[in-house]
Amino acid sequence: MSAVRKHINEVQAVYFIGIGGIGMSAIARYFLSLGKKVSGYDRTETAITSQLEKEGIAIHYNEDLTLIPKEADYVVYTPAIPKDHKELVFYQNEGYAVVKRSDILQVISEGSFNICVAGTHGKTTTSTMVAHLLRHSGYGCNAFLGGISANYGTNFWSSDNNVCVIEADEYDRSFLKLSPDVAVITATDADHLDIYETEANVKDAFRQFAAKTKKGGLLLKKLGLEQEIVADRTVSYSIQDDTAEVYATNIRVHEGGYSFDAVLPGNRISDIRLNMGGMHNVENMMAAIGVASDLGIEAEKIKAAVTTFKGVKRRFEYIVNQKDLVFVDDYAHHPEELKALINGVQTLFPEKRCTLIFQPHLFTRTRDFAAGFAEVLGGVDNVVLLPIYPARELPIEGVSSNLVLDYVNAKSKALYTKEQLLDWIEADFSVNRNREQGEVIITAGAGDIDKLIEPIKQILTK
Repeated sequence: MSAVRKHINEVQAVYFIGIGGIGMSAIARYFLSLGKKVSGYDRTETAITSQLEKEGIAIHYNEDLTLIPKEADYVVYTPAIPKDHKELVFYQNEGYAVVKRSDILQVISEGSFNICVAGTHGKTTTSTMVAHLLRHSGYGCNAFLGGISANYGTNFWSSDNNVCVIEADEYDRSFLKLSPDVAVITATDADHLDIYETEANVKDAFRQFAAKTKKGGLLLKKLGLEQEIVADRTVSYSIQDDTAEVYATNIRVHEGGYSFDAVLPGNRISDIRLNMGGMHNVENMMAAIGVASDLGIEAEKIKAAVTTFKGVKRRFEYIVNQKDLVFVDDYAHHPEELKALINGVQTLFPEKRCTLIFQPHLFTRTRDFAAGFAEVLGGVDNVVLLPIYPARELPIEGVSSNLVLDYVNAKSKALYTKEQLLDWIEADFSVNRNREQGEVIITAGAGDIDKLIEPIKQILTK
């Protein structure tokens, strides 16, 4: 019971409040891999917490001071936990070393070579791509990811090589506690305005993050981002703009994926195959290839790793991929992410009718970007909205999914509860779908819409 900050080697036990979070669970797995005693609390049982329990982590699901460990070198909590949470308050009052997830990542990464991937969108897929290229090529890394890698079924893996690939989260300015040897910035669009208030503040935070890149280190940033976002050595990447130093060319669409050539400083890798949908994912992979190439990984190893990349759960994930029916699920919860998702689907399946089921995430985000959501959603044939997923927020008067729906200009639009949605898919969509032209159905959102994936799939594939 001590508030003294300990080195990782001195830590014996760690307790996590909110252990089921995607970022928290990765760190819990890290300590477990080191042989430390790991336990935690979460509000509800999920697929992630069930898996953590199978891996040997004790978890309970109600605030109960009799269930918490009294020996803990660190108590790690997520910002989503209420400040009056009984367990959090107990540990704070008793003088334990109570730290945020970002603080413990700072401690973990202090003595390692760090590849930190940031961006208001694209960071989960890009960081998973980087980590996969390093793992598959034999280079090796410790990976702390914000999504479940489809290749390995986890958001964390370890390596003897003292290299960390870290998804650097801009929420709460957490990423400013990291010290990258290689920094990647994928996007700086306005988001989390409940924290940042203005788009200018968002961009300023990314400028500070870039400036934290170690001297001699690499900043790989998407072409077109602000000139002020610089480091000691700055390289730009793009999907296919040859004014960037890293870009793709000769892109061909083929069977739900892409083939392309990668142009790099002093190097070119031909006929790379990416078995993943979405043109934006070619761009994400160019960032990953840029990192791997800069680390000195051979071209043939990079090419082989890209071909085997299976994607990230809920990032342009094919649930059904048949000739007359395609079902894609995606985590998109920002207008720019939805735009990239829709463009990707329409590029791959231009002849198919498109239905998008979207669950808005957070009242503040819906309020701040209602017009942007409506404009983007107008690009599909049929729009179905679910009620807002509140996450950590309380309702805001006048803010609901109707705020978006009223402005959507689509051929067909509706607002359903989850139960009404499943009824509609069974009684209307499935019966009347266009089997000759084909249909694409998309589920999108960062809330609990993922719980509908299996029921929808079962109805569609009866």
